[in-house]
Amino acid sequence: MRIPLTKYGLPQVAVIPLALAAAMVVYWLIARYCFASSVWQSKGLTFACVWLPELVLFIVLAWALSFFRDPYRVIPIDPKAMLSPADGTITDIEIVENDPAFPYKAMRIGIFLSIFNVHINRAPCAARVGEIKYKPGQFKNAMSPTSGRVNESNDVRMTRLDEPKDEIMVRQISGAIARRIVCEPRTGDTLAQGQQFGMLKFGSRTELYVPLRDNVKCQVQLGDKVQAGLTVLVRYE
Repeated sequence: MRIPLTKYGLPQVAVIPLALAAAMVVYWLIARYCFASSVWQSKGLTFACVWLPELVLFIVLAWALSFFRDPYRVIPIDPKAMLSPADGTITDIEIVENDPAFPYKAMRIGIFLSIFNVHINRAPCAARVGEIKYKPGQFKNAMSPTSGRVNESNDVRMTRLDEPKDEIMVRQISGAIARRIVCEPRTGDTLAQGQQFGMLKFGSRTELYVPLRDNVKCQVQLGDKVQAGLTVLVRYE
């Protein structure tokens, strides 16, 4: 049976829920003792003092599990399409030509991932992995397009296996909360369209760079909600 939690979440996917579950049990035992000994009643506390903290812990537990969720997706294989590398909201669509990590005039599409989005990264097309370059940096708000230049990031350059065999790049960027970038493939590996290759933990940003051509057409607008491996960001016409 498929477990709908990502392997990229380890060890957090095991440690955080267990720690929260243990905290719930310990708090419940302490609360029972206090009520049994009338300590809390003497201070005028109510039964809500037990259930409210337990409810808060349960909500955090449910969120921790949902953050590392890995929903099943049927990838629409389309050699002319560049699928979204991340779930989230389109925050910027720009033409850039001075990025030292990607020396081509390109269309850059920025995606902001909130703490409620699926955080798994996927390959936008069938590609061979080229240079992977990690850059330490700051942890500014990932909603800003400038965060891609100053924040901790990981540049994954890929070469399309289908025509046109352009070099593209996916940039994984940490945010104000995200402090861990996971990138599984190595230089020379091949990825299928929509294949998972990494994760950004606890809120972040992902950017897609596609060389600018006359037949490269953007398929999304600012504010659009996108899903990794499902939403077409760019199409070669």
